[in-house]
Amino acid sequence: MSDPDKKQQPLPSLPTPLISDKYLDIPSQRLYYLSLGLLCQAIKVVDFSWYLVSGDESSASCRKWLFVDFAYCALLTQLRIPRLTYSKAVVLLQIALLWFFDGLMFGGISLNLSYKTTDIGYLSSSNSHVLTSTSEPFSFLDYIAPLSFGIFTASGSKDAHLVGQHTVRMSPISTAQLNPDALSFCLSPPNNFVLIPVLLNNTSPAEVKFSLTSLGQDVPEFFELTSKDLKHIEQDRVAALETSRPTSTRDSGEYDEYDDDDDSVQLPQHSHTSLQSTQSIVHIRVTRPGTLRLESLLDHSRVPVRISYSSFVTIVPCPTVQFVDKEPSEGNIRCSGQDSDLQLMIRVHGVPPLSLRWLKTINGRREHFLVEGIENNDAPDTGGRRGLAEDMKIPLTVALDTPGTYLYALEEVADSVGNVVRIGSDVSVSTSGSTQTKTTRSLVVLRRPKVSFKSCGPGTPASLLIGSETALPISVNDADEFDSPWEVSLRYEPSNAGENAKGTKRYKPWSKTLKTQGTRRDINLRASAPGDYSIVGVKGKWCSGDVLAPESCQVVEKPLPTAEIEWKRIHECSGDTGVSASLVLRGTPPFQVYYRMQRDNETPRDLSKTFSTSRGELTLQPERSGHYKFTFTQMSDTHYKKVELKGPSIDQVIHPLAAADFVTQGSNRRRISSCDGDTVSVDVDLRGTGPWNLEMQVVGPRSSDNIQVEGIETSRKAISIPIPKGLRSDGETFDINIVSIEDVYKCKRPVSVPSITVSVRNVKATAKFYGISGKRSTTVLENEPANLPLRLTGDAPWRIKYRHADDKKIITRTLTNPNDNLIVTERGTYEILDISDSHCPGSVISDASTFDVNWVPRPSAKLSPQIKSIYEPHNSSHILPPVCEGTADHVDLDLKGRPPFEIMYNIAQNNNGGTKVIGQPTFNSIQPRTRFQLQTSYPGRMYYEVKQIGDAEYPLAKHRNAVIPRGDRLLFEQEILMRPSARFRNRNRMSYCLNDQFTPLDALSTDGTVLLEGSPPFSLKLSIKNLGTSEVDRTTVEVFDYSWKVDLPSYAFRSVGPHLVTIESVHDASKCAPAALDPLASSVWVDVAETAAIVPFDRRVDYCVGEVTQFQLEGIPPWNIGYRINGKSHAHEAKVSPFSLVQQHPGEFTITSIAHQQKLCKAVVADLHFNVHPLPSAQVGHGKRIYQDIHEGDQAEIVFTLIGEPPFAFTYQRSELGPKKGGKPGKVLETHTVSRIMTNEYSVFSALEGVFYYRNLDSNVNF
Repeated sequence: MSDPDKKQQPLPSLPTPLISDKYLDIPSQRLYYLSLGLLCQAIKVVDFSWYLVSGDESSASCRKWLFVDFAYCALLTQLRIPRLTYSKAVVLLQIALLWFFDGLMFGGISLNLSYKTTDIGYLSSSNSHVLTSTSEPFSFLDYIAPLSFGIFTASGSKDAHLVGQHTVRMSPISTAQLNPDALSFCLSPPNNFVLIPVLLNNTSPAEVKFSLTSLGQDVPEFFELTSKDLKHIEQDRVAALETSRPTSTRDSGEYDEYDDDDDSVQLPQHSHTSLQSTQSIVHIRVTRPGTLRLESLLDHSRVPVRISYSSFVTIVPCPTVQFVDKEPSEGNIRCSGQDSDLQLMIRVHGVPPLSLRWLKTINGRREHFLVEGIENNDAPDTGGRRGLAEDMKIPLTVALDTPGTYLYALEEVADSVGNVVRIGSDVSVSTSGSTQTKTTRSLVVLRRPKVSFKSCGPGTPASLLIGSETALPISVNDADEFDSPWEVSLRYEPSNAGENAKGTKRYKPWSKTLKTQGTRRDINLRASAPGDYSIVGVKGKWCSGDVLAPESCQVVEKPLPTAEIEWKRIHECSGDTGVSASLVLRGTPPFQVYYRMQRDNETPRDLSKTFSTSRGELTLQPERSGHYKFTFTQMSDTHYKKVELKGPSIDQVIHPLAAADFVTQGSNRRRISSCDGDTVSVDVDLRGTGPWNLEMQVVGPRSSDNIQVEGIETSRKAISIPIPKGLRSDGETFDINIVSIEDVYKCKRPVSVPSITVSVRNVKATAKFYGISGKRSTTVLENEPANLPLRLTGDAPWRIKYRHADDKKIITRTLTNPNDNLIVTERGTYEILDISDSHCPGSVISDASTFDVNWVPRPSAKLSPQIKSIYEPHNSSHILPPVCEGTADHVDLDLKGRPPFEIMYNIAQNNNGGTKVIGQPTFNSIQPRTRFQLQTSYPGRMYYEVKQIGDAEYPLAKHRNAVIPRGDRLLFEQEILMRPSARFRNRNRMSYCLNDQFTPLDALSTDGTVLLEGSPPFSLKLSIKNLGTSEVDRTTVEVFDYSWKVDLPSYAFRSVGPHLVTIESVHDASKCAPAALDPLASSVWVDVAETAAIVPFDRRVDYCVGEVTQFQLEGIPPWNIGYRINGKSHAHEAKVSPFSLVQQHPGEFTITSIAHQQKLCKAVVADLHFNVHPLPSAQVGHGKRIYQDIHEGDQAEIVFTLIGEPPFAFTYQRSELGPKKGGKPGKVLETHTVSRIMTNEYSVFSALEGVFYYRNLDSNVNF
């Protein structure tokens, strides 16, 4: 249904061209592409002219232009050029038209015009609608051949009565050539056979005869091979090739159009010869040496084949070569400079003289050598001419003068006959020298190892600590890993320092051998005694080596460090204040001396001091008095760590000197403030022996006073200093100094430490909230920061503590401005708890210590109380009364806030069992009560949800993220009832016969189905108008579903002609006014017809196959005619009268029924039948395609078989051979007619080649 409130849909935008107009403007694109199409059509016209002149009947040109035209149209759709962009239907029509003209021009479509007559005669009639009595037994190609434009051809013949062809071909001269490429052949194990090729031309061998004469003999042996033997040989050869080269592909020979013998041997092309279409290759298998001669060859017609020169080939044993020298027992390892030249022996076998290729590789550098003319000079000069093989040995001298890997490999050997044998592919050798085959010899020449001490030698002895060992590294250099491990021989001689202990086992001379681990080249000799260690020799796994300098290493034993210590006491006025020690140190600096200090019964403390020279002084003056004991315990030098030191110790009662200083914390504690009272307290730290007497001085702006503090017992004391009387005003300062200190021994010392400055403060800091007219509160927007104004007194910075009334957490802030603000983000009451400035703690003014922060309330909305609704607590929704579709409705909303208001809400509708949001509009209102218009244009359940509300304080533009929580949103819903409507599913005309009831005829058909919308049950009012009698019948039907097929059994069609069925009105259970009915969909036509009839034009009862029978049809088209041929039923549909059928099958033909009005109103026909007689037929070669090859002078017999009633008369033709086997014959060479034949078989003899077939056939059968 149309909705007048709907907005007009915008026009669709034009497609954007594929090539932007900034590269090529649109008119130029149209010009270039149309010019390209015109050029293609011009080339097509030239191609068509050449097609007509050349007479080429292939379909290649047709297929080419089909592809070009399709690509042109398809590319045009992708370019999207304006004014050249068409719909898909138009593009398909363009392609179809172009393809149709391509088929007409290039032979893809042929037109059978009326002037062409058929073989069975031509029926002269004004009726062009002639049908066959039965459908032809088409194959799949028969259906698509007319549409393929020559790409496919039909499988059926043009005339099934004239079948068969006899093709006579003249066979050319056949030849055979043995070994066409003049190759050499030899026999080698393990296969020990060769295949000798025979090149055949214009023949297929049936029998091959050859002879084989053994070498050195004159009597030949004869052998014969049949076509089956040749086929087996070829199959074995192909299988061997596929096994040896699984990834290679065989070359397929060209198709031989004259070769149709199933028993012929089909061979692939020879690998070395480019075969022509008439050539082929067969092979002869030979398993022993000798001379092979091709004696004779017969084809399948037992005709001898001419043998070309030369007809023999010699097969000899393949030449071989290998090393015959014995492998050395120690392997293939040699040492540099150890062996002289080495000689390898090579054995060569073959027909002399022979040539040998071999290579030498030394450390990757390769050299190739060639030796020719190898023959046995002692043998008589007859073996070479007769092809007898001989054994010969030749020496190969090898010089081992360079370390590395040596490889000698035999590559190729050739004999005098021309046989070349490749020994093997590229050979490499590993450093292990294990590669030894019959054709390779590999050697490894190793370097001699060299050995010496590392980091030790004359002038650089190794150090040995007492009671330990030292590592003497030995390195093996210039050695091969393959020679590992190495054995090093060593000798030890004690030094002179150990002569007194030479009798002990430690200082006894020795000799030993050490072995490296794996392929490591280093050895660590562990030396535990001083003396001289020497390398005697070195030997690897294969080779002995040399000893390099330094070959000896001296080990020197380092003594333990010692010290001489002398203690001294330090005495001052109060007594002994400390001790000092003088140290003389022996060893290797730097030295570290460890000592222990113990006071009274306290835990001892271990201390240390480092000295860089052999003399040092150590002064110890503790800060605390007591009985001290100082003891040296250990010392260390460069070599020894913490050696026990048995030095002297000292006990001493120490009284440190008295000292005093102010106790400060931080860098600014030398300045303090006096906040109230007449005194100020300072902390003093005292050192020495108490009790102490302290003299202090107070220095004011106008005077100074000394203060004596006596009998201080503790080392840290808080002393109260009176403020000078003249310093009473705020902000004045004075200094406090320490003058001297006296300890218990009456030892008085002056003290010089920085003084402390005291600032006198008489006014305390205060803090309060500031308010206008006593009002200490503010109102801000929700979640926006609020500034709480403060008023502070005192000196900056201030440290203030405050809290929120609903939170126990205390917040501390540091302020620098006396009129600063506290920034808060929560609403509620804030309270100041404490205040202090940079000098003294202050006080909070109690009547101004709190401040209130309020939020501006957010706008809200609710339904007006006057709106009728039902509240559903399950989803907090207000359910409004339902209304009919298109009925205007609204709700009133009460708004709170500061106008103007903005309301954003969601609109949703039920969709396929779910809810779909269809909009999110926003409307504005300036009044606190606004009217909200509801949407009733579409049926279904509508949901309205207020998502956001904005006002003057909270505009939606600034508070887009402030969404009302889902549980607090205003939600209301309403059911929109659909207006009832009815329409027919389609406007197809329905057909009924006279006196039929108005009930459904086909349960599966949708014709006459009424579709209803609304709330069932429906009340449907229909009218049926008979246009012939102008009678109108009205009826009302109650329908309980949404669809109903017209079913009115009480109504029957009493007259012939069209009837109009119209839906006049519809009502449903919602009581809503019905929707306007669509005039085009609210009515259908019903056609009422009489019974059909069929009458023949001719009363004949006998017909021949191929003749036409005609009938006059009565009724309303189209008609459906049922008939039976030999008991099998058929049916045809006719759209015009008269109706014609071509009889195609002999037998009985009977018309059984006729119906019209889309197969309705069917009538049975009982007395209409004919007798159809068969046509005569003929066969050439018994209906088969026969291909016969004859030689010059021979004749071929062509047999014609005739089926029917004699006498016969027929015409046959002889045509040229076609370009392909089984293809269309060429030009007609001759035509002959033979008549008055009384037998069913006739033969013609011909010595000419060509294709023989029937043209036409006649017999004496007539009706």
